[in-house]
Amino acid sequence: MTRIKAIVTDIEGTTTSIEFVHKVLFPYAASALPDYVRAHQDNPVVAELLADVRAQVDEPDADVERLIEVLLEWIAADRKVTALKALQGFVWEYGYESGAFTGHVYPDTTPNLRKWRDMGIALYVYSSGSARAQQLLFGHSDAGDLRPLFSAYFDTAIGGKREVTSYLAICEQIGVAAADILFLSDVVEELDAAANAGMKTVQLVRDENVPVGRHPVAPNFDKIPHCVIPATGTR
Repeated sequence: MTRIKAIVTDIEGTTTSIEFVHKVLFPYAASALPDYVRAHQDNPVVAELLADVRAQVDEPDADVERLIEVLLEWIAADRKVTALKALQGFVWEYGYESGAFTGHVYPDTTPNLRKWRDMGIALYVYSSGSARAQQLLFGHSDAGDLRPLFSAYFDTAIGGKREVTSYLAICEQIGVAAADILFLSDVVEELDAAANAGMKTVQLVRDENVPVGRHPVAPNFDKIPHCVIPATGTR
């Protein structure tokens, strides 16, 4: 049987509670983002992101207040827009570093990540949140700084999470054949795209209302079948 050489994991609903994202991170961003954008609109990085927002809504002359309005609408609708995710990451950075909150991870997440890494399996993150936001969550997690466990972080800059080409690009970037990579997520459409790219897949079904697809299912990381991740690793 082919050994798993790399695991790519989603965050929301997989390593981390959806409730944390929607009841802590999103409200904090909605509250703090307007003042952040007003204060940093002349920063070159922020200015470029705001230009991307103008392009997204096809309003080249939109002022900052109009852009804030659009961003708040996107937060409320949980839009997966790269510019929004980047701006949220800047806002969350202050929240984490000020101690306003820590990044939630399920109790089974950290021990399994450490076990897999000790087995010689390389770990990666692929989430719709910006790579910076991913690093902030894992760097300020309930379980401490988990960033050393991961080899790289991928976000929608590499492509949408329901697009096969995104997973092919990840394979190319990490230099591992798709058949040797396991993708973990709670979203069927993401798993479908990964499987169509040739990856192995497991769906995390941590909540009863999660729609289940054709993929192997586990209620948590402890219960991922041994036929998918053997008891011994690649070493």
